[in-house]
Amino acid sequence: MKFLLVGINSKYIHSNPAIHYLKLYAGEEYQNTVELAEYTINHLKEQILSDIYRRRPDAVGISCYIWNFRMVQELLPEIHKVLPGRDIWLGGPEVSFEGEEVLAQFPYVTGIMTGEGEETFRELLSCYRDEKDYHGVKGLLLPDGFTGSRRELSMDELPFLYTDLQEYENRILYYETSRGCPFQCTYCLSSIERKVRLRSHEKVEQELSYFLAKKVPQVKFVDRTFNCNREHALFIWNYIREHDNGVTNFHFEVAADIMNEEQLAALAAMRPGLVQLEIGIQTTNDKTLHEINRYADTRHIAGVVARLREPGNIHIHLDLIAGLPYEDYESFGRSFDEVYAMKPEQLQLGFLKVLKGSPMYHMTEQYGIVYQSTPPYEVLYTKWLSFDEILRLKRIEEMVELYYNSNQFRKTLFMMEQAFSGPFQMYSRLADYYEEKGYFINTPARSYRYQVLLDFAMEREPEKADLYTELLTCDYYLRENAKSRPSFAADQTCYYREMADFYEKEEKKPEVLTGYEGYHAKQVMKMTHMEAFFYPVWENCPEKICERWEKPGFLLFDYEKRNPLTGDARTVLI
Repeated sequence: MKFLLVGINSKYIHSNPAIHYLKLYAGEEYQNTVELAEYTINHLKEQILSDIYRRRPDAVGISCYIWNFRMVQELLPEIHKVLPGRDIWLGGPEVSFEGEEVLAQFPYVTGIMTGEGEETFRELLSCYRDEKDYHGVKGLLLPDGFTGSRRELSMDELPFLYTDLQEYENRILYYETSRGCPFQCTYCLSSIERKVRLRSHEKVEQELSYFLAKKVPQVKFVDRTFNCNREHALFIWNYIREHDNGVTNFHFEVAADIMNEEQLAALAAMRPGLVQLEIGIQTTNDKTLHEINRYADTRHIAGVVARLREPGNIHIHLDLIAGLPYEDYESFGRSFDEVYAMKPEQLQLGFLKVLKGSPMYHMTEQYGIVYQSTPPYEVLYTKWLSFDEILRLKRIEEMVELYYNSNQFRKTLFMMEQAFSGPFQMYSRLADYYEEKGYFINTPARSYRYQVLLDFAMEREPEKADLYTELLTCDYYLRENAKSRPSFAADQTCYYREMADFYEKEEKKPEVLTGYEGYHAKQVMKMTHMEAFFYPVWENCPEKICERWEKPGFLLFDYEKRNPLTGDARTVLI
């Protein structure tokens, strides 16, 4: 008997913890029975089909999510054709609600494993082995009915997934220490299970020590609201701080409004780059917040984010959602500006997805929410937001991704914002510029985006052409020690002698470039970069940045010492 568990991920760097949980929970007696196969949605359907066929399974189980279900739907009839008579099982959030419709659409699907599938799957395997009727297994939705709900697992019953890191090479390691969420956000499936189950500190300590000993690059906690239990969160944060290996980064999804002084103090003491925090703000519109059961004070959240940013040691990711009830285009623009002002390292502009089983799913008619009929069920328009406006926000989202979230244009964007009523207007105008130039169809290469941004800035403020040129040059060299000089940058040939003198002086007696001992001056010149600026682009005050100097200042870019949050080179004014 061979049972093939299939995961289809959105990207190669992702993995599917669900199918790994199922195999490991089944235990040693079934390790030779269960086989795993992971693909991505970027694979051709034919490639996945042929690989499944090549494995010759007796039964197939497919993990279903909004990002892969369209491909699953395309694969199901083909799997049935090439493997006739084999049982096909489905599981995952995309089929755990209204599964009857799925079974009606695909009559050759044997059944659906609903909810948490670990125990269900193990019992199903025993039925196959002992040739028993699986109607007695709870948690199955079959064509002739539901076999009944089963108990919730203790978190300590779940196996640890990462005993063999080789199969996760170059992939994100997802780690789970809790299930459930105490909050009731109407757009989220986690609101269904309000009870929060926690993995014991003993097990968590063992598993964290394993990650740290192996010096894995990143561990992403998938706990829905990591800090909802303060004691649990503090234990983990204190542990990773005390046992920091200087390499591993930990990502947490947290609620800023429930953070207390003890949590803030623990986070402030972290090594820069040890922790990333993702905070879902979603909107700053009070009426919208109330309607979606989020009772958060935006000003309080802004204060907490400011406290988190103050030590300069934590990468902060903030989320917004467009398409929520009572949020129109102007209101969303205000939400955007208020969240943007919190200065996160990443700002995600997302769009409402109407998830089966969520409270929002049952309220779409009331809100006039029209959404895609196929996964990911993304909003098309609402009573308050037209389809035209959604499309416009999509274009703005792309600008935010290309320019803000890339962290390549921070100094230039900071200055450009001053020319607009707010950041939302700036990105809106930039999106218009992209549309006019046809760049959404023919997207400029990463290196050319500097020139595009310069052209846009000069169109807006032609009198500041020299300033924007220097700002972009600074942004360019902050990120990379490029072998070829960008075309827009001013010629520096006349300053070569001054720069060479500095490097020769440092070779004899290092004062600024410590760590380069043993290298000749010309070698260090290639390993670092020096640029002459007439504007103090290193300043953080717009008024000061605009003051042109009579003689240039020289800025040194040291690529051996980078900011762990932004990746920017260390800079020193010479």
